[in-house]
Amino acid sequence: MASIIGGIAASHTPTIGFAFDRDKRADPAWKPVFEAFDPVRQWLAEQKPDVLLFIYNDHITSFFFDHYSAFALGVGAEWSVADEGGGARDLPPVGGHPELAAHIGQSLMSEEFDMSFFQDKALDHGCFSPLSMLCPSEPAWPVRVVPLQVGVLQFPIPTARRCFKLGQALRRAIESYPEDLRVAVVATGGLSHQVHGERAGFNNTEWDQRFLDLFERDPEQLAGMTQAEYAELGGLEGAEVIMWLTMRGALGAQVNCRHRSYYLPSMTGIATAIYENTAGRMAEPILQRHRDVMAQQLRGAEKLQGTYPFTLSRSVQAYRLNRFLHDLVIPAQRTRFLETPEAAFEDAGLTEQERDLVRRRDWRALIHYGASFFVLEKLGAVVGVSNLHIYAAMRGETLEQFQATRNAPGALYSVAGKDAASLAWDKHSEKV
Repeated sequence: MASIIGGIAASHTPTIGFAFDRDKRADPAWKPVFEAFDPVRQWLAEQKPDVLLFIYNDHITSFFFDHYSAFALGVGAEWSVADEGGGARDLPPVGGHPELAAHIGQSLMSEEFDMSFFQDKALDHGCFSPLSMLCPSEPAWPVRVVPLQVGVLQFPIPTARRCFKLGQALRRAIESYPEDLRVAVVATGGLSHQVHGERAGFNNTEWDQRFLDLFERDPEQLAGMTQAEYAELGGLEGAEVIMWLTMRGALGAQVNCRHRSYYLPSMTGIATAIYENTAGRMAEPILQRHRDVMAQQLRGAEKLQGTYPFTLSRSVQAYRLNRFLHDLVIPAQRTRFLETPEAAFEDAGLTEQERDLVRRRDWRALIHYGASFFVLEKLGAVVGVSNLHIYAAMRGETLEQFQATRNAPGALYSVAGKDAASLAWDKHSEKV
C-alpha cells in the first residue's frame, strides 16, 4: 500500500532556479539558498520516495485565463520544462505517474472535489525551480512527479480551509492506493512577497516566522484566515502559502519538523522545511471503506455490454490519438490530413496501430482503443461520414438496419459545418 513518508515545504521563486542554473553556490548572496535546500536534498536521498506529489501554482505560463481552474491534477506520463519567455531551462523532462494520479483523481472526485485534469502541459518555475534543488536531474530524475496546480492568481480562489480539506482528502487518496509506493507531498510558494502595484516589494519577516510556527503546531488557525488577512500580513502574492495547507492536511495532526530555514535575499521570503508524521498510516478498515466509496459511482457499469466509460486511464493511454482527431477542428490540420494523411500521421507521431485504425475508419475498434466518440464525430465530419453511419458501424449494422430502429429513419446528420456543406449525405446504403 502507498504511504506518505512526509511533507516538504519550499518556496518556488524563479530566483532559486536562476541561482542553480548559474551555479551561484559560492556567491555570498545566494549561498544561504543552497544551504537551505541541502538538508531537504539529503533527506530525499535517504528516504528515496518513488513519487513527489507537487502542489504548485502556474504563473500564467501553461494555464491562461481562458480556462482557469481552482484545482487541476496532472495525470500525464511526462512533464517538460516550460518556456516562460526567455527559453526553457536546460533540464530534462520528469516522469509522471498516471496510475497514481488517476487513483487520486477518482478519490478526490468521490469526495466532491470538482477537479480539472491535464496532460501535455509544461510545468513552469512553480515546480521546476524547487525541484532542481531537491533532486539531481542527471542521468535521470530519481523520482516521478504528480503535479497539482492550484489557481491562486485570479479571484475568487480557494479558501485556506478548502486547501486544508483537500490535503486531508489527499491523504485518504494516497494511502488507499494499492501499490507499494513511497510518496512525499511537496508544497511550494511564498513566503511573504508582493510583486505588483505600489506595494511591490512588501515583506514581513515577523509574519513569516509566525506562519511557520502555526503551520507546524496549529494549522487550524491558518485554515481559518481569510485571503485579505493573508494579503495584509504577507502580501497579496504571498497569500499563495495557502497551498502549504494542502500538504499540511495530508499529514497527521502531529508532525515532527526535521528541518526549517528562512532567508530573505530580495523580493520573497525563501523557506524550506521537512515534516514527518508522528502517526502511521490510517487504519486499513477506514481505507477499505474509502475504496468502496470511490468505486460506488461506476459500480455495475462493467455489466453494460458495449459500454466503455472514458476514464482518466483511457484518456492517458489514447491521448496522442485523441489529440490528433481533436485537432481536425483546425482548418490547416484537416486540409493536411485530407491531402497527405500519411504525413499528418507522421507529424502527430501516431503508432502504426493508430494509423491503421484511422485509415480503415474502424469506428468500433477506435472506441475499444480509447478514442472518445466526440473526436470520432469530428473525423466523420471531415471525411463525409454521418453520425448515423458511425453509430451503425459500432453496432455491426448497415445504415438501413440501424435506421430501422429509429423513430425518424430518414434523418442523417453530423457536426459538419460550412466546409463540409457540399458533402453527399445521401449515401444511405453505404456500409461504413
